[in-house]
Amino acid sequence: MPDDVNEKHYWMGVVHRDHALRGVSQGIVQTNHGAKFGIARMNPGDGFVFYSPKDVYPDGHSLREFTAIGIVAPGEVWQSASVMGPGSEVRPWRRKVDWDESAKAAPITPLLDVLELTRGIRNWGLQLQKGHLALSAHDFAIIAREMGAREMGADGLLP
Repeated sequence: MPDDVNEKHYWMGVVHRDHALRGVSQGIVQTNHGAKFGIARMNPGDGFVFYSPKDVYPDGHSLREFTAIGIVAPGEVWQSASVMGPGSEVRPWRRKVDWDESAKAAPITPLLDVLELTRGIRNWGLQLQKGHLALSAHDFAIIAREMGAREMGADGLLP
């Protein structure tokens, strides 16, 4: 179970690219419309990657790319003081991430037969609807290399 604070884990959040890039610019992550559960499971030093099925929310063009990658920064999960948007009462939960801003977006299609997450799964996109998933160290390393991610932090970004 990915709740052991002494063990490094890897995570993927599924959001449109415009939301991923907003998170990168703010040095944060939030997933599942600001829900606490997914990001509360992450620990400082864990790897995190955003996958973006589309370019903009809600009706953007198909993208299917990994769009940002980084390491969960020290600190706790916190709830934003502001609501998510006009007419909303939701105050999203967030966590700091040290993003690798030199990493480049990478399409998932060439990796479908390589990643444990998708290999041999015809309807692989269905599991991404969870919005926040645990990844294997194997998959995170492949994605990081495809994105040209540099090593970050004391233990490095790559497993």
